[in-house]
Amino acid sequence: MATLTLVPTPIGNLEDITLRSLRLLREADLIYAEDTRVTSKLLHHFEIEKKIIPFHAHNEHKTLEKVLEHIEKVENAILVSDAGTPGISDPGFLLVRAAIQRGINVSCLPGPTAFVPALVGSGFPCDRFVFEGFLPHKKGRQTKLSILAEEERTVVLYESPHRLQKTLEQMIPIFGEDREVCVVREISKLFETFHRGTVSSLNQYFKSTPAKGEIVIIVQGCEKPKEKKEKQRNFESRLI
Repeated sequence: MATLTLVPTPIGNLEDITLRSLRLLREADLIYAEDTRVTSKLLHHFEIEKKIIPFHAHNEHKTLEKVLEHIEKVENAILVSDAGTPGISDPGFLLVRAAIQRGINVSCLPGPTAFVPALVGSGFPCDRFVFEGFLPHKKGRQTKLSILAEEERTVVLYESPHRLQKTLEQMIPIFGEDREVCVVREISKLFETFHRGTVSSLNQYFKSTPAKGEIVIIVQGCEKPKEKKEKQRNFESRLI
């Protein structure tokens, strides 16, 4: 039976790849990749020689049917993105859904993804959270931020470095300047950093220190009305 396996690839340190991932890449009949150049470097590093076929956001709608036909003719097909788990803010969802509808066996290996270490390392509650991925660039952006500002669970966002400061600035009037935020850069890479503070303070920091690399923003959930009243009561009691 034909099988499509989603194989997570390192988001930084190449040692993050699993032994199982390497074995499946070596055994694969077909490897589909977001960027064949990036995947070629990864395979070359681990001395794996395989033909790589492009499957990315610009061609997934056009090539979907042909890809499914190819997968059905082999036993082991692999899908990888440039870094992390395919389908998480990367191409993959359309292929997975279509493969399931065609009766193709679909499997996904556990492995690297940027938001999990960022969330756990932020210090915010991570038993319940909302993963939003990338915000809309223009239309619906303010509406989405307004909805997330009322979310009581920890909020996880992806952002590009050149839009980070603008996003923090837009959050101030919506989330409040004192909402706690953690901006995480370059997870698993040499210059991995966690910047913790309020929306206002981090906005000022990144105004003078432009961000580089991959960005994850972790936002503290909105306090429940009961918690707000309790804080206000404690504050007022200290004034007496």
